[in-house]
Amino acid sequence: MAANYWESTQRKHWQFTKDGLADMRQKLEDEDPGLVSMFPLPQLRHLNIYFNQQINRLGKRLGVRQQAMATAQVYLKRFYSKVEIRRTNPYLVIATAVYLACKMEECPQHIRLVVSEARSLWPSDFIGLDTSKLGEAEFMLISEMSSHLIIHQPYRTLTSLQNDFNLGADEAALAWSIINDHYMTDLPLLYPPHIIALTAMLLAIVLRPIPSGGQQTGAAAATSQGMAAATAALQQAQARAALTGSINTGGSGQNTPSLTPQSSSGLQGLASGGDDGGNNNSSNNSNNNNNNNNNTSGVTKRAGDGRINRVQRFAMWLAESNIDIEAMVDTTQELISFYECYEQYNDKHTREQINRFIKARGLDK
Repeated sequence: MAANYWESTQRKHWQFTKDGLADMRQKLEDEDPGLVSMFPLPQLRHLNIYFNQQINRLGKRLGVRQQAMATAQVYLKRFYSKVEIRRTNPYLVIATAVYLACKMEECPQHIRLVVSEARSLWPSDFIGLDTSKLGEAEFMLISEMSSHLIIHQPYRTLTSLQNDFNLGADEAALAWSIINDHYMTDLPLLYPPHIIALTAMLLAIVLRPIPSGGQQTGAAAATSQGMAAATAALQQAQARAALTGSINTGGSGQNTPSLTPQSSSGLQGLASGGDDGGNNNSSNNSNNNNNNNNNTSGVTKRAGDGRINRVQRFAMWLAESNIDIEAMVDTTQELISFYECYEQYNDKHTREQINRFIKARGLDK
């Protein structure tokens, strides 16, 4: 059971649709609308960012592995899909999730050490914390999750496939970081771990900067360019898959989707470093006497061409597999939206709103 995601409780009981997850959360708020109106909270994404930061802070104090911290974050999401946040002390739930995750990931921490580090990290929010309270919270957490504690993470898919897609060390590290970031979204409750890992690998390939001879493209432009290439790759995979299906079923192929000109330019843009490929060629021809410029342009073009080939191979692999490409598209869009939302995150405001209901309801006692 633990080794097979497809037979796991994670797939059977903890994978939701967006609408289904929103309905669950709305029902929790509808149970006590007065409490909700009395203690307004930041948007969910900002809460997720804050909780992620607190789990990482506690995990670093305890020397916990990333896998265990990721499991703790999934536990937190599952718990708050069943329990309204204003009825709990989130710091107690965070500490409990980390403690329980360490047990499940075979890197256990002594309960007294967890309590000590938590009280040191959040001194004003854990006045009455002791081992008995953490123990009670552990049983509550397990109960709300129906004892479904085994979590399948995207890291395993990343490590097993990174060589197949020729990911370099920098790209593998970037994909790992993207996987870490996805825990600040609802994606762990929406899609299987292999979808997250494949999306992270694709984004790592298209987002890693290309050497440009000292002329750095702006971060926003590079990100936009990379996302266009990712979208193009997924559309290409959809087109190939649809064409294959049409051939296999004897269809005419008239309904097969094709890459839009905008999507095609996304891939070409990577080769040209964000400029028009034809203009680059003209510029190179008119400056044949400038060896330095030619060499720089050649390196950039080779890097871009190599990336396009890898993206295209990735798209072909997706088309030939049974991977849910629509899920990858939605995952990509969710990550883009999250990164845009992150720019508006205010740590102080989020912390104050959480601490307000904790103090007012005496949840720190």
